[in-house]
Amino acid sequence: MAGATTYYPPWGFYYKVEFGISSDNNDVRFQSVSGLSVEYDYENFKEGGENRFEHKLPVRTKYADMILKRGMVVDSKVINWFNKAFRDREFEPTDINVILMNEKGEPLRTWKVAHAIPKKWLVSDLVSTENAIVIETMEITYRYFTVQ
Repeated sequence: MAGATTYYPPWGFYYKVEFGISSDNNDVRFQSVSGLSVEYDYENFKEGGENRFEHKLPVRTKYADMILKRGMVVDSKVINWFNKAFRDREFEPTDINVILMNEKGEPLRTWKVAHAIPKKWLVSDLVSTENAIVIETMEITYRYFTVQ
């Protein structure tokens, strides 16, 4: 086919995570992002006289918790946000953008995560016999996301 270009799926390693509560460049770099998934809860409905199957009706969408991992950052507005939630019970919802970029650093796809709040914060084990970076894992719950 003349003039047709071949499509190559994007690489999954060039992305950034923007928190509405922070403009710090250290708060956009993460080793991994997971949990951007959505599914329907279904309700089963039995029809009288029909014994071969049940009707499955979609009820509501359910979003997984988002899990972010990175090398520990000592001075971080995101960690301050987590501390306020866990230490002071001050939950300040924020929006988060997960932006997948192309090789030129231009956005390819953005997941706009709405009304995110901290759920869990975990720091990797400190082991004197290993030469490893301290990894902090942040689990965040949110209402929904949209894709742009």
